[in-house]
Amino acid sequence: MAQPIPAPAPSGTKLENPLPIIGTQYCAPYPVDLSVVKKVMTMSDGNFVVTDINGTVIFKVKGKLMSLHDQRILLDAAGNPIVTLREKIMSAHDRWYVYRGESKEPNDLLFTVKRSSMIQLKAKLHVFLANNTKEEVCDFKVEGTYSERSCVVYAGDSPNIVARMSKKTTAQSVLIGKDNFSVTVYPNVDYAFIIALIVILDDMNNENSVD
Repeated sequence: MAQPIPAPAPSGTKLENPLPIIGTQYCAPYPVDLSVVKKVMTMSDGNFVVTDINGTVIFKVKGKLMSLHDQRILLDAAGNPIVTLREKIMSAHDRWYVYRGESKEPNDLLFTVKRSSMIQLKAKLHVFLANNTKEEVCDFKVEGTYSERSCVVYAGDSPNIVARMSKKTTAQSVLIGKDNFSVTVYPNVDYAFIIALIVILDDMNNENSVD
């Protein structure tokens, strides 16, 4: 069960109707501000923690598992799996598949994410919902910079912004080996979906750094 998130004072661009990708319980009628903390130097699960503006844990992300697929699991605060993020190994555009719960079944596929091109100086990802099988036009796109760890999420191939992320750097975060991100999700947009996109973007950023 998703916890209600406090509404911040400023209002953003509001969609007329909720846009649930993962679930309606993750769509709020007001802008949602979240803080994402990534533990940089850790070998354990739970290397991402997502909190609201009051510091209440909303989501956690289990880290890589040793398998043929690079995998993440987005959990709620109680540790229940919400979605599983699986990378297709050896795909030219770094394609990720996101399934409901811990499923790997095609009928539980919610959406896929891939780089818009093989060679990129800036991050540009295309998101296709499961029913968009032709993939002629993306349902969402993510644009940002790998070096600054910032991004903007747009609805479809349009200028309509549904979420923003920026990196917060403090002396403490550097010393304790953590990355801090500030995320604003606009009204009626599925914030669990946005967090899943950010986790995928971060993984692609790590691969980009290695390359």
